[in-house]
Amino acid sequence: MISLAHGIGLGWLSPMLPKLQSASATPIDFTVNVDESSWIGALISVGGVIGNISFLLIFDRWGRKVAIYGLAFPHMCLWLLLYFAESVEYLYVARICGGLTGGGIFIVIPIFIGEIADPSIRGRLLSIFALSMNLGILFGFILSSYVHYHIIPLVVSPLPCLYLLAAIQFPDTPQFLLRKGLYTEALKSFLFYKNIACDKEAAIKAEIQRQFEDLKLLILHQQNQSSSITCSDFFNKKSLIAICSGVVLMLLNMFCGSFALVNYMSSIFAAIKTELHPDINTIIVGVVQVIGAYIATILVDRYGRKVLLLVSTSGMGVGLAAFGIYAFFAEETEVDLSLYSHWLPLLLMGFIIFIANVGILSVTVVVLVEILPSKIRSIASSFCLALLSLFAFIVLRIFPLSMHYFGLSATMWFCATICAFGLFYISLCLEETKGKSMDEN
Repeated sequence: MISLAHGIGLGWLSPMLPKLQSASATPIDFTVNVDESSWIGALISVGGVIGNISFLLIFDRWGRKVAIYGLAFPHMCLWLLLYFAESVEYLYVARICGGLTGGGIFIVIPIFIGEIADPSIRGRLLSIFALSMNLGILFGFILSSYVHYHIIPLVVSPLPCLYLLAAIQFPDTPQFLLRKGLYTEALKSFLFYKNIACDKEAAIKAEIQRQFEDLKLLILHQQNQSSSITCSDFFNKKSLIAICSGVVLMLLNMFCGSFALVNYMSSIFAAIKTELHPDINTIIVGVVQVIGAYIATILVDRYGRKVLLLVSTSGMGVGLAAFGIYAFFAEETEVDLSLYSHWLPLLLMGFIIFIANVGILSVTVVVLVEILPSKIRSIASSFCLALLSLFAFIVLRIFPLSMHYFGLSATMWFCATICAFGLFYISLCLEETKGKSMDEN
């Protein structure tokens, strides 16, 4: 539910931004220029960095459950600020608040799901997290296109409230409780996530009891090896390779342009003068995005993570290059594109977003959580996700400026080049993590 709500906050921007830039169409008392638009887009990443760090501290000190509760509050502030916005500064702060929740979500939810889920379904559950966010983006596209600016916060605000009520039933993860020495609570949590009633403890199957004891011994062994994390835990060959792979995945995730396309999609369609209304194109692509994320949930545990990433990066590279060619003819030449303008840009953009969600967008966080050693997972994943937020800030800040000064075609070709680099790296350097234990590595 919180991923869905955050997705709505992300999708809100794309159709709304052209309205805010137009003196005749703006729903509020001011307009924004190109430079302010790029700041509105980029500041969500500033909040993302703060959210990564803040929720990491909450996550490890006060537990997963406290962090899960905390995700809701900055998201509520987002909609309050948008509703009462009197100047562009309100929009800036609102986007930072949205980033706080987003940065926290990418820390809290993947690790939480990774700790409670069986390896055979872990990939699907983590992909469903991405699917719900994509559904939210689609709803955000629709709401921003057809619902009045001041009605949208009233529609969306109940979601984080319902999320808080729903999250009450979830205990902390067994791993966290074991590390805190709360063995009785850890057993209850273990049984809860195995769907076994606590009052039937005497009838627990020997296999389930053995699994809990194995987990307990493993956590105790890790604590006995070293009670605190040291530099050597990060600066060894295994950890460095995992962290470097994580950094490359974060770079690929952002500089392939997929996140920027979602944020500025209506502006992109307007720039190449498609026959359909830009907002309609954006909504259609949003539907395709959800389909791609859903397919990823089906395939991720069947064919593995690496295969999906290879298919996704190669497909995105081809799609971006082709869209760049179309944009070049639309922007730089007098060629008559009327036979193609009502369907070809939509087809290309739909393919790009679809194939991105099959791998790059849906699987990246799954792989990040699985490749990192368990002892440094929280800190290292927070570091990588903070870099992701930094990269997002750079991309969202420069993307509209790049479109304005260099053209959409050059921008798309740059993103295609990044995909080619990602394909090379994944092919040679990235390990397959399907079925890998989250506790033993």
